[in-house]
Amino acid sequence: MGMVRALNHDRDFQAELANAGIKLVIVDFTATWCGPCQRIAPVFQQLSTKYPNAVFLKVDVDKCAETAASQNVSSMPTFIFYRNRSKIDMCQGANPSALEAKIIEHYGSGGAGGDDDAEGPVAGHMDLSTYIIKSQCECLNESDDHNLQHGLTAEGSGYLESDCDEQLIISITFRQAVKIHSLKIKAPADKGPKNLKLFINQPRTIDFDMADSNTSVQDLTLTPKDIEEGNPVALRYVKFQNVLNLQIFVKDNQGGCETTQIDHLAIYGSPILTTNMGDFKRVAGKKGESH
Repeated sequence: MGMVRALNHDRDFQAELANAGIKLVIVDFTATWCGPCQRIAPVFQQLSTKYPNAVFLKVDVDKCAETAASQNVSSMPTFIFYRNRSKIDMCQGANPSALEAKIIEHYGSGGAGGDDDAEGPVAGHMDLSTYIIKSQCECLNESDDHNLQHGLTAEGSGYLESDCDEQLIISITFRQAVKIHSLKIKAPADKGPKNLKLFINQPRTIDFDMADSNTSVQDLTLTPKDIEEGNPVALRYVKFQNVLNLQIFVKDNQGGCETTQIDHLAIYGSPILTTNMGDFKRVAGKKGESH
């Protein structure tokens, strides 16, 4: 059963984010005098039951003024989403459908089961879809009707297909540096990708000539079983420790088909924890003084 934890002290906020680990955290910044806040409070409680693998927190802005200020909360109710202590999204106002839509967007593969579901199929690592900036991703030689966005969304909601031949270059941009542990590619046994070349941190999307001739960070050969079952394929983890963008060159497909199809692409790993200096209180002296 879900539960909303109410925080009454500034000191508790960062501790709760740290304790949540890689789980999604949704924080309701609220006030007792705010009418819309009180109206949406029962909805927030119900959502905590519906999405048990997320952590739901309620912060009273009057009791936790420093926390509200450090998170740039200027109106109530404001809902801010965090994962791995990083702010990933927010929505304002007492709109139940908008709030739930945001939860669904960031909830990931966590179902109604236990904690393992929240992490996805790779133990100790999470689905990094939350950290992908989809508006900055692109795919060379994608079909107009079956583009990259279809391949990045939930399984069963469309697929990515190449256009004039079997090759693809997929460019994925992350909102912050991440460590990548494995890739999961779900695809048909015949039209699914076979040989891949992986590149990281390129200044721009590489073209097909560069992809073919340049040295990759890692080459992968997928089997029909890998893609039919959608099993995560581990990468050389030590090579993918500080990734801002990932480019995948699909050289060919399993059956020598005219086009290549990817039903779903998922990337597993973890964000690199960044420090927000605004979260720290000044403990001595005044601004501008040296210590």
